[in-house]
Amino acid sequence: MAFHEIRFPANLSFGSVGGPQRRTEIVTLANGFEERNTPWAHSRRRYDAGLGLRSLHDLETLIAFFEARAGQLHGFRWKDWSDHKSCSPLAVPGPLDQLIGTGDGNATVFQLQKTYVSGLQSYARPIRKPVAETVMVAVSEDPKIERQEFSVNLETGEVTFTLPPELGTRVSAGFEFDVPVRFDADRIQTSVASFQAGDAPEVPVVEIRL
Repeated sequence: MAFHEIRFPANLSFGSVGGPQRRTEIVTLANGFEERNTPWAHSRRRYDAGLGLRSLHDLETLIAFFEARAGQLHGFRWKDWSDHKSCSPLAVPGPLDQLIGTGDGNATVFQLQKTYVSGLQSYARPIRKPVAETVMVAVSEDPKIERQEFSVNLETGEVTFTLPPELGTRVSAGFEFDVPVRFDADRIQTSVASFQAGDAPEVPVVEIRL
């Protein structure tokens, strides 16, 4: 899959609208009860980048970015301002934020993930696109040093330790991250007159699986 390791301009995504989408199949039975199922293990995020445009310069930047990605052909990074940290939006990420695994004395590779908890239920979201220089890792609450004790693959979100964490040790991490996305249309329709009048073009963006 073609993917460009470049982030959509963060100042343009700041005003966008979007969030997670689920797919639920619902069958209503003859007795009125429902059966619900989902073919998706993970949610998929959608955004509208057009709402973040504030000037003709922004519009020019958008068109240049769109052309460089060849429309829907190449994926790219997207900063979701409402959900781009391992912690709450107003907090600062730390190495104890998210549990990413438990040591078994052999495994050295762990996938970054963020867990969403509500009541007794939770959902673990794999994080594939961490932001450079933001990943912090700890083993049994002991912070580790990047490039000496661990490394991070910024293209997959995998953390690799120099030495495997011991059996039963808690492996945790804190980080900022982007969402891998692509444009969800092969054209952008713009009008300078309409834009100056306050109408924003629709620029749909959708998360992709990697």
